[in-house]
Amino acid sequence: MNTTGYQPQYRQIERALRARISTLRPGERLPSDAELCAEFGVSRMTARNAMHRLTEDGLVRREPGRGSFVAQPSAHRRTNRLMTFTQEMRRAGRVPSSRVLTRVIRPSSIAEATSLGIPARQPVVHLRRLRLADDQPIALESAVLIGPCAEAVMSADLAHGSLHETLGKAGIVLSRGTATIAAAAATVEEARLLGIRIGDPLLVERRVILDRHGRETEVTVSSYPADRYALEVQFDVEGPESRVGRGAVPEEPEPVRTSAGAVR
Repeated sequence: MNTTGYQPQYRQIERALRARISTLRPGERLPSDAELCAEFGVSRMTARNAMHRLTEDGLVRREPGRGSFVAQPSAHRRTNRLMTFTQEMRRAGRVPSSRVLTRVIRPSSIAEATSLGIPARQPVVHLRRLRLADDQPIALESAVLIGPCAEAVMSADLAHGSLHETLGKAGIVLSRGTATIAAAAATVEEARLLGIRIGDPLLVERRVILDRHGRETEVTVSSYPADRYALEVQFDVEGPESRVGRGAVPEEPEPVRTSAGAVR
């Protein structure tokens, strides 16, 4: 096993299995924990750790009593972090691409200016793309970015490349943001572009993303067919308030950390 640039053993196994999975079809069997131990010369716990990470990422399906199998590729992400679409799809073992539908510099609307903290009618970049994985439409994405992004966005290959990687290379590093998520019915245009029926359910995410200096940089609306995408939610459970006497301070229960996955 190549140990150049040290990585923990479970990470080395994970990387090797990711490469192997990319050559297999959904449903094909993967090595058991015992077989991984023999192949890589590691403990059963190390082998399980590597397989567990792949299962969490949706690449592996584990069936008790039967073994581990290559999972059907899916698209999802956790709500407490934002990866680029390109990263998401590659991590899921899928090939990302985009169709650029709109790429123009135009005056901002009042709503866009308010979200970006700029004067109304100030120039912004409007980028609209159909995002695909293995040539299957996954999202219709409309991004509006502040003027300083224009040079990088207008000249980049955004049919095959990542918008956020493009901005990073130009020195515009995105750091954090907020998002709201709602359901909607597909319009005529959305149905045509996404290959679904008019009125089919969509998962619509609206994001405002800030750069590392805290400046509003990007406002994006992404619409996903409900059966092709999901968000994994991690949350703390709040216990019920204790019934206490007047003037008493209720005890705050220790939060229990757990997670839940939405169906994509």
